[in-house]
Formats: sequence, structure tokens, C-alpha cells
Amino acid sequence: MTAGPVGVALVGAGVISGQYLRNLTSFPDVRVLAVADLDGGRAAAVAREHGVPVSGSLADVLALPEVELVVNLTVPAAHAAVALESLRAGKHVYGEKPFAMDPAEGAAILAEAAARGLRAGGAPDTFLGAGLQSALHALRSGLIGEPVAVTAATQSLGPESWHPNPEFFYQPGGGPLFDLGPYYLTALVSLLGPVARVAASTRRARAERVVGSGPKAGTPFPVDVPTHVNALLDFPGTATAAATFSFDSPVNRRMIEIIGTEGALSLPDPNTFEGPLLARGAHDKDWRELPVSGTTTSRGIGVLDLARSLRAGTPHRASGELAYHVLELMTAIAEAGERGEFRPITSTLTAPEPLPDGWDPHAATLA
Repeated sequence: MTAGPVGVALVGAGVISGQYLRNLTSFPDVRVLAVADLDGGRAAAVAREHGVPVSGSLADVLALPEVELVVNLTVPAAHAAVALESLRAGKHVYGEKPFAMDPAEGAAILAEAAARGLRAGGAPDTFLGAGLQSALHALRSGLIGEPVAVTAATQSLGPESWHPNPEFFYQPGGGPLFDLGPYYLTALVSLLGPVARVAASTRRARAERVVGSGPKAGTPFPVDVPTHVNALLDFPGTATAAATFSFDSPVNRRMIEIIGTEGALSLPDPNTFEGPLLARGAHDKDWRELPVSGTTTSRGIGVLDLARSLRAGTPHRASGELAYHVLELMTAIAEAGERGEFRPITSTLTAPEPLPDGWDPHAATLA
């Protein structure tokens, strides 16, 4: 199709699918046509709940000619396989984070998309929310001068206290770096551009953890990834960043602070779409809150931006290139922690342009 709303199929009917479907079914510029899952009963139940007409297997939904774009919400280990199968069926793809399990898989997705003239995109799309878009405008206005340094942190005791099936958070493709790192690293790259090299130190506090809620409460499970990561990132020609990703901290912290030559910005939690956004001048004694404008609609706006860009023939913002760069960053950080050395980053990209003023996910622009 070259006009009208974009037909979408969602693959993976787990917990996060509800948030995507609530939003995607409210956007006039996309039509959610199908839900697929390995568990056919779960796919059918989720489809019924959200008024989606078709449910079934991946093969079932890929066979629908009206489906142009596949939203891949499967577990990380399946991200690449589902993306490649969808591309080979002639569908554009947008996947949850991480983009793939490793850069080789990610590169295969980008190559397949390019060879077929299709698009690949990836979460997170939180950088398109009002809070981080307003931060981008503040930076570009010169409010704090030239960026010099960044301090970022996401710290907690991990998800096993509340998630009934937390094991995958502690397997390859998980841990605080691969689970929460995409939000922070995507935010930083969208604001400051690509990273040239990284270094890191990593730790695993415990070899085993215990499920804390649900029917498996009290069940121990192994920890196979680092649970505390300290990383250094060099942005060429601009700032350096120090970032902490931890599932070992009794102190909860969600922060990004950017220091510039004329002041500083304190950004909202990059796993959200809202504020607050704070600033202070070089000689101010305290922070002041800046106005925040833009959309606060949550997960799915990256899918919508991709859909609208397909019709317009323009670049989309939550692109495969951005998701791949973040994947390479995370992989290099993990390798740097193991080897005790700086690791170069080979991929690069142009930071995505801001959303236009008045961008409204609930407007019908493709009728």
C-alpha cells in the first residue's frame, strides 16, 4: 500500500503487549490487524481484549497481505529470528529492545532490510516523549552552552521482587545493562550523537537469586550476567559520560545530568515520556523547572513515526541504525568490563531530528 493507515501485526502477546495495543489501536494512522504468539490461546485472548480481528502463529499473520509492519515483542533471544522471518515475508519490522542479542544478529537484520528495500526500527521510543524532546530543544538552543560531561544512573535491587517470571532478566540479553541500558544510551545518543569508544567495570553480586512474587515465589534461579556495570562513554568532539547500571543497589536512582560550559540540565527518567526537566546556570544556587511540551503518549509512538514515515518517504527516528548503535554500545561495554580496556565503536549515525511541533499521535494524517 502507498496510502491510508498502515496495517500492523503484533508478534508476542506477553505483558508489554497490552501497553502497545492500547496505544496502537487508538492511533488513526495504523490499523492493528493481527496478534501472534507461540501460545495460540494467549494470542486469541489478547486479540479479543483489544478488538484485533485475527490471531494465530507468526506464519499466519505474515500471510496477511494487508500487514505491512510487524511489531516484534518476543523475548530477546527471538528478536532476530522473528525480524528476519518478517523481512523475508516482505514486511517492515519494529522490535522491542534489545534490537538483537549481539551485533552480528543486528547487522543481519539491517542487511536483510536494505536488500529488500524495507525498514527496520527498534525500541525504546521514550526519547520521542515530551521530556526528552524538550531536553533536546534546550540543548540545541544553547541553554547550557557546549556539553562537557554526563552522569547517568539506573539503580535498584532488580525486578525479581515484583516480576513473577524474572529469570530472563538475568540471562544473556538481560541484566541491568541490556534491560535498562537501552533507555539511557538511546537518550544520550539522541541528544549528543554517536559514541566513539567505551570502557567499563562490571560485577555480579550473587550467583543466584530468588523469585519474590507469584506462583514461583521462593524459587531460586541462576544469575548469568553482570548485575552492576560502571561504564565510560566518549562522544567525539563533545561530552564524556559516566553511567551506572545496577540491580544490586538498595538506593533507587534514575538520573541523567548533562553539564555544559554555561550550566546543567537534569533530565527526566528516560524510561518515561514526561518530565520534569530541570536546568541551572553556571552560577545558580538551585535548579529551576523548564516547561515541557510534546506527546506523553507512551510505547508505540516509535511505531507510529515509522508508519507515517513510510507513507511520506522520510527517515523515521527510532531507526534500526540507532537501535544497532545502542546494541553495539552495550556489547562493547560488556566486553570492556571483561577485558579491562577501552573498546572502539565501529557504527555511527546521524542523531534523529526532533519531532515537529504539534506532532499528535491521535491525529489522522494518512486518510
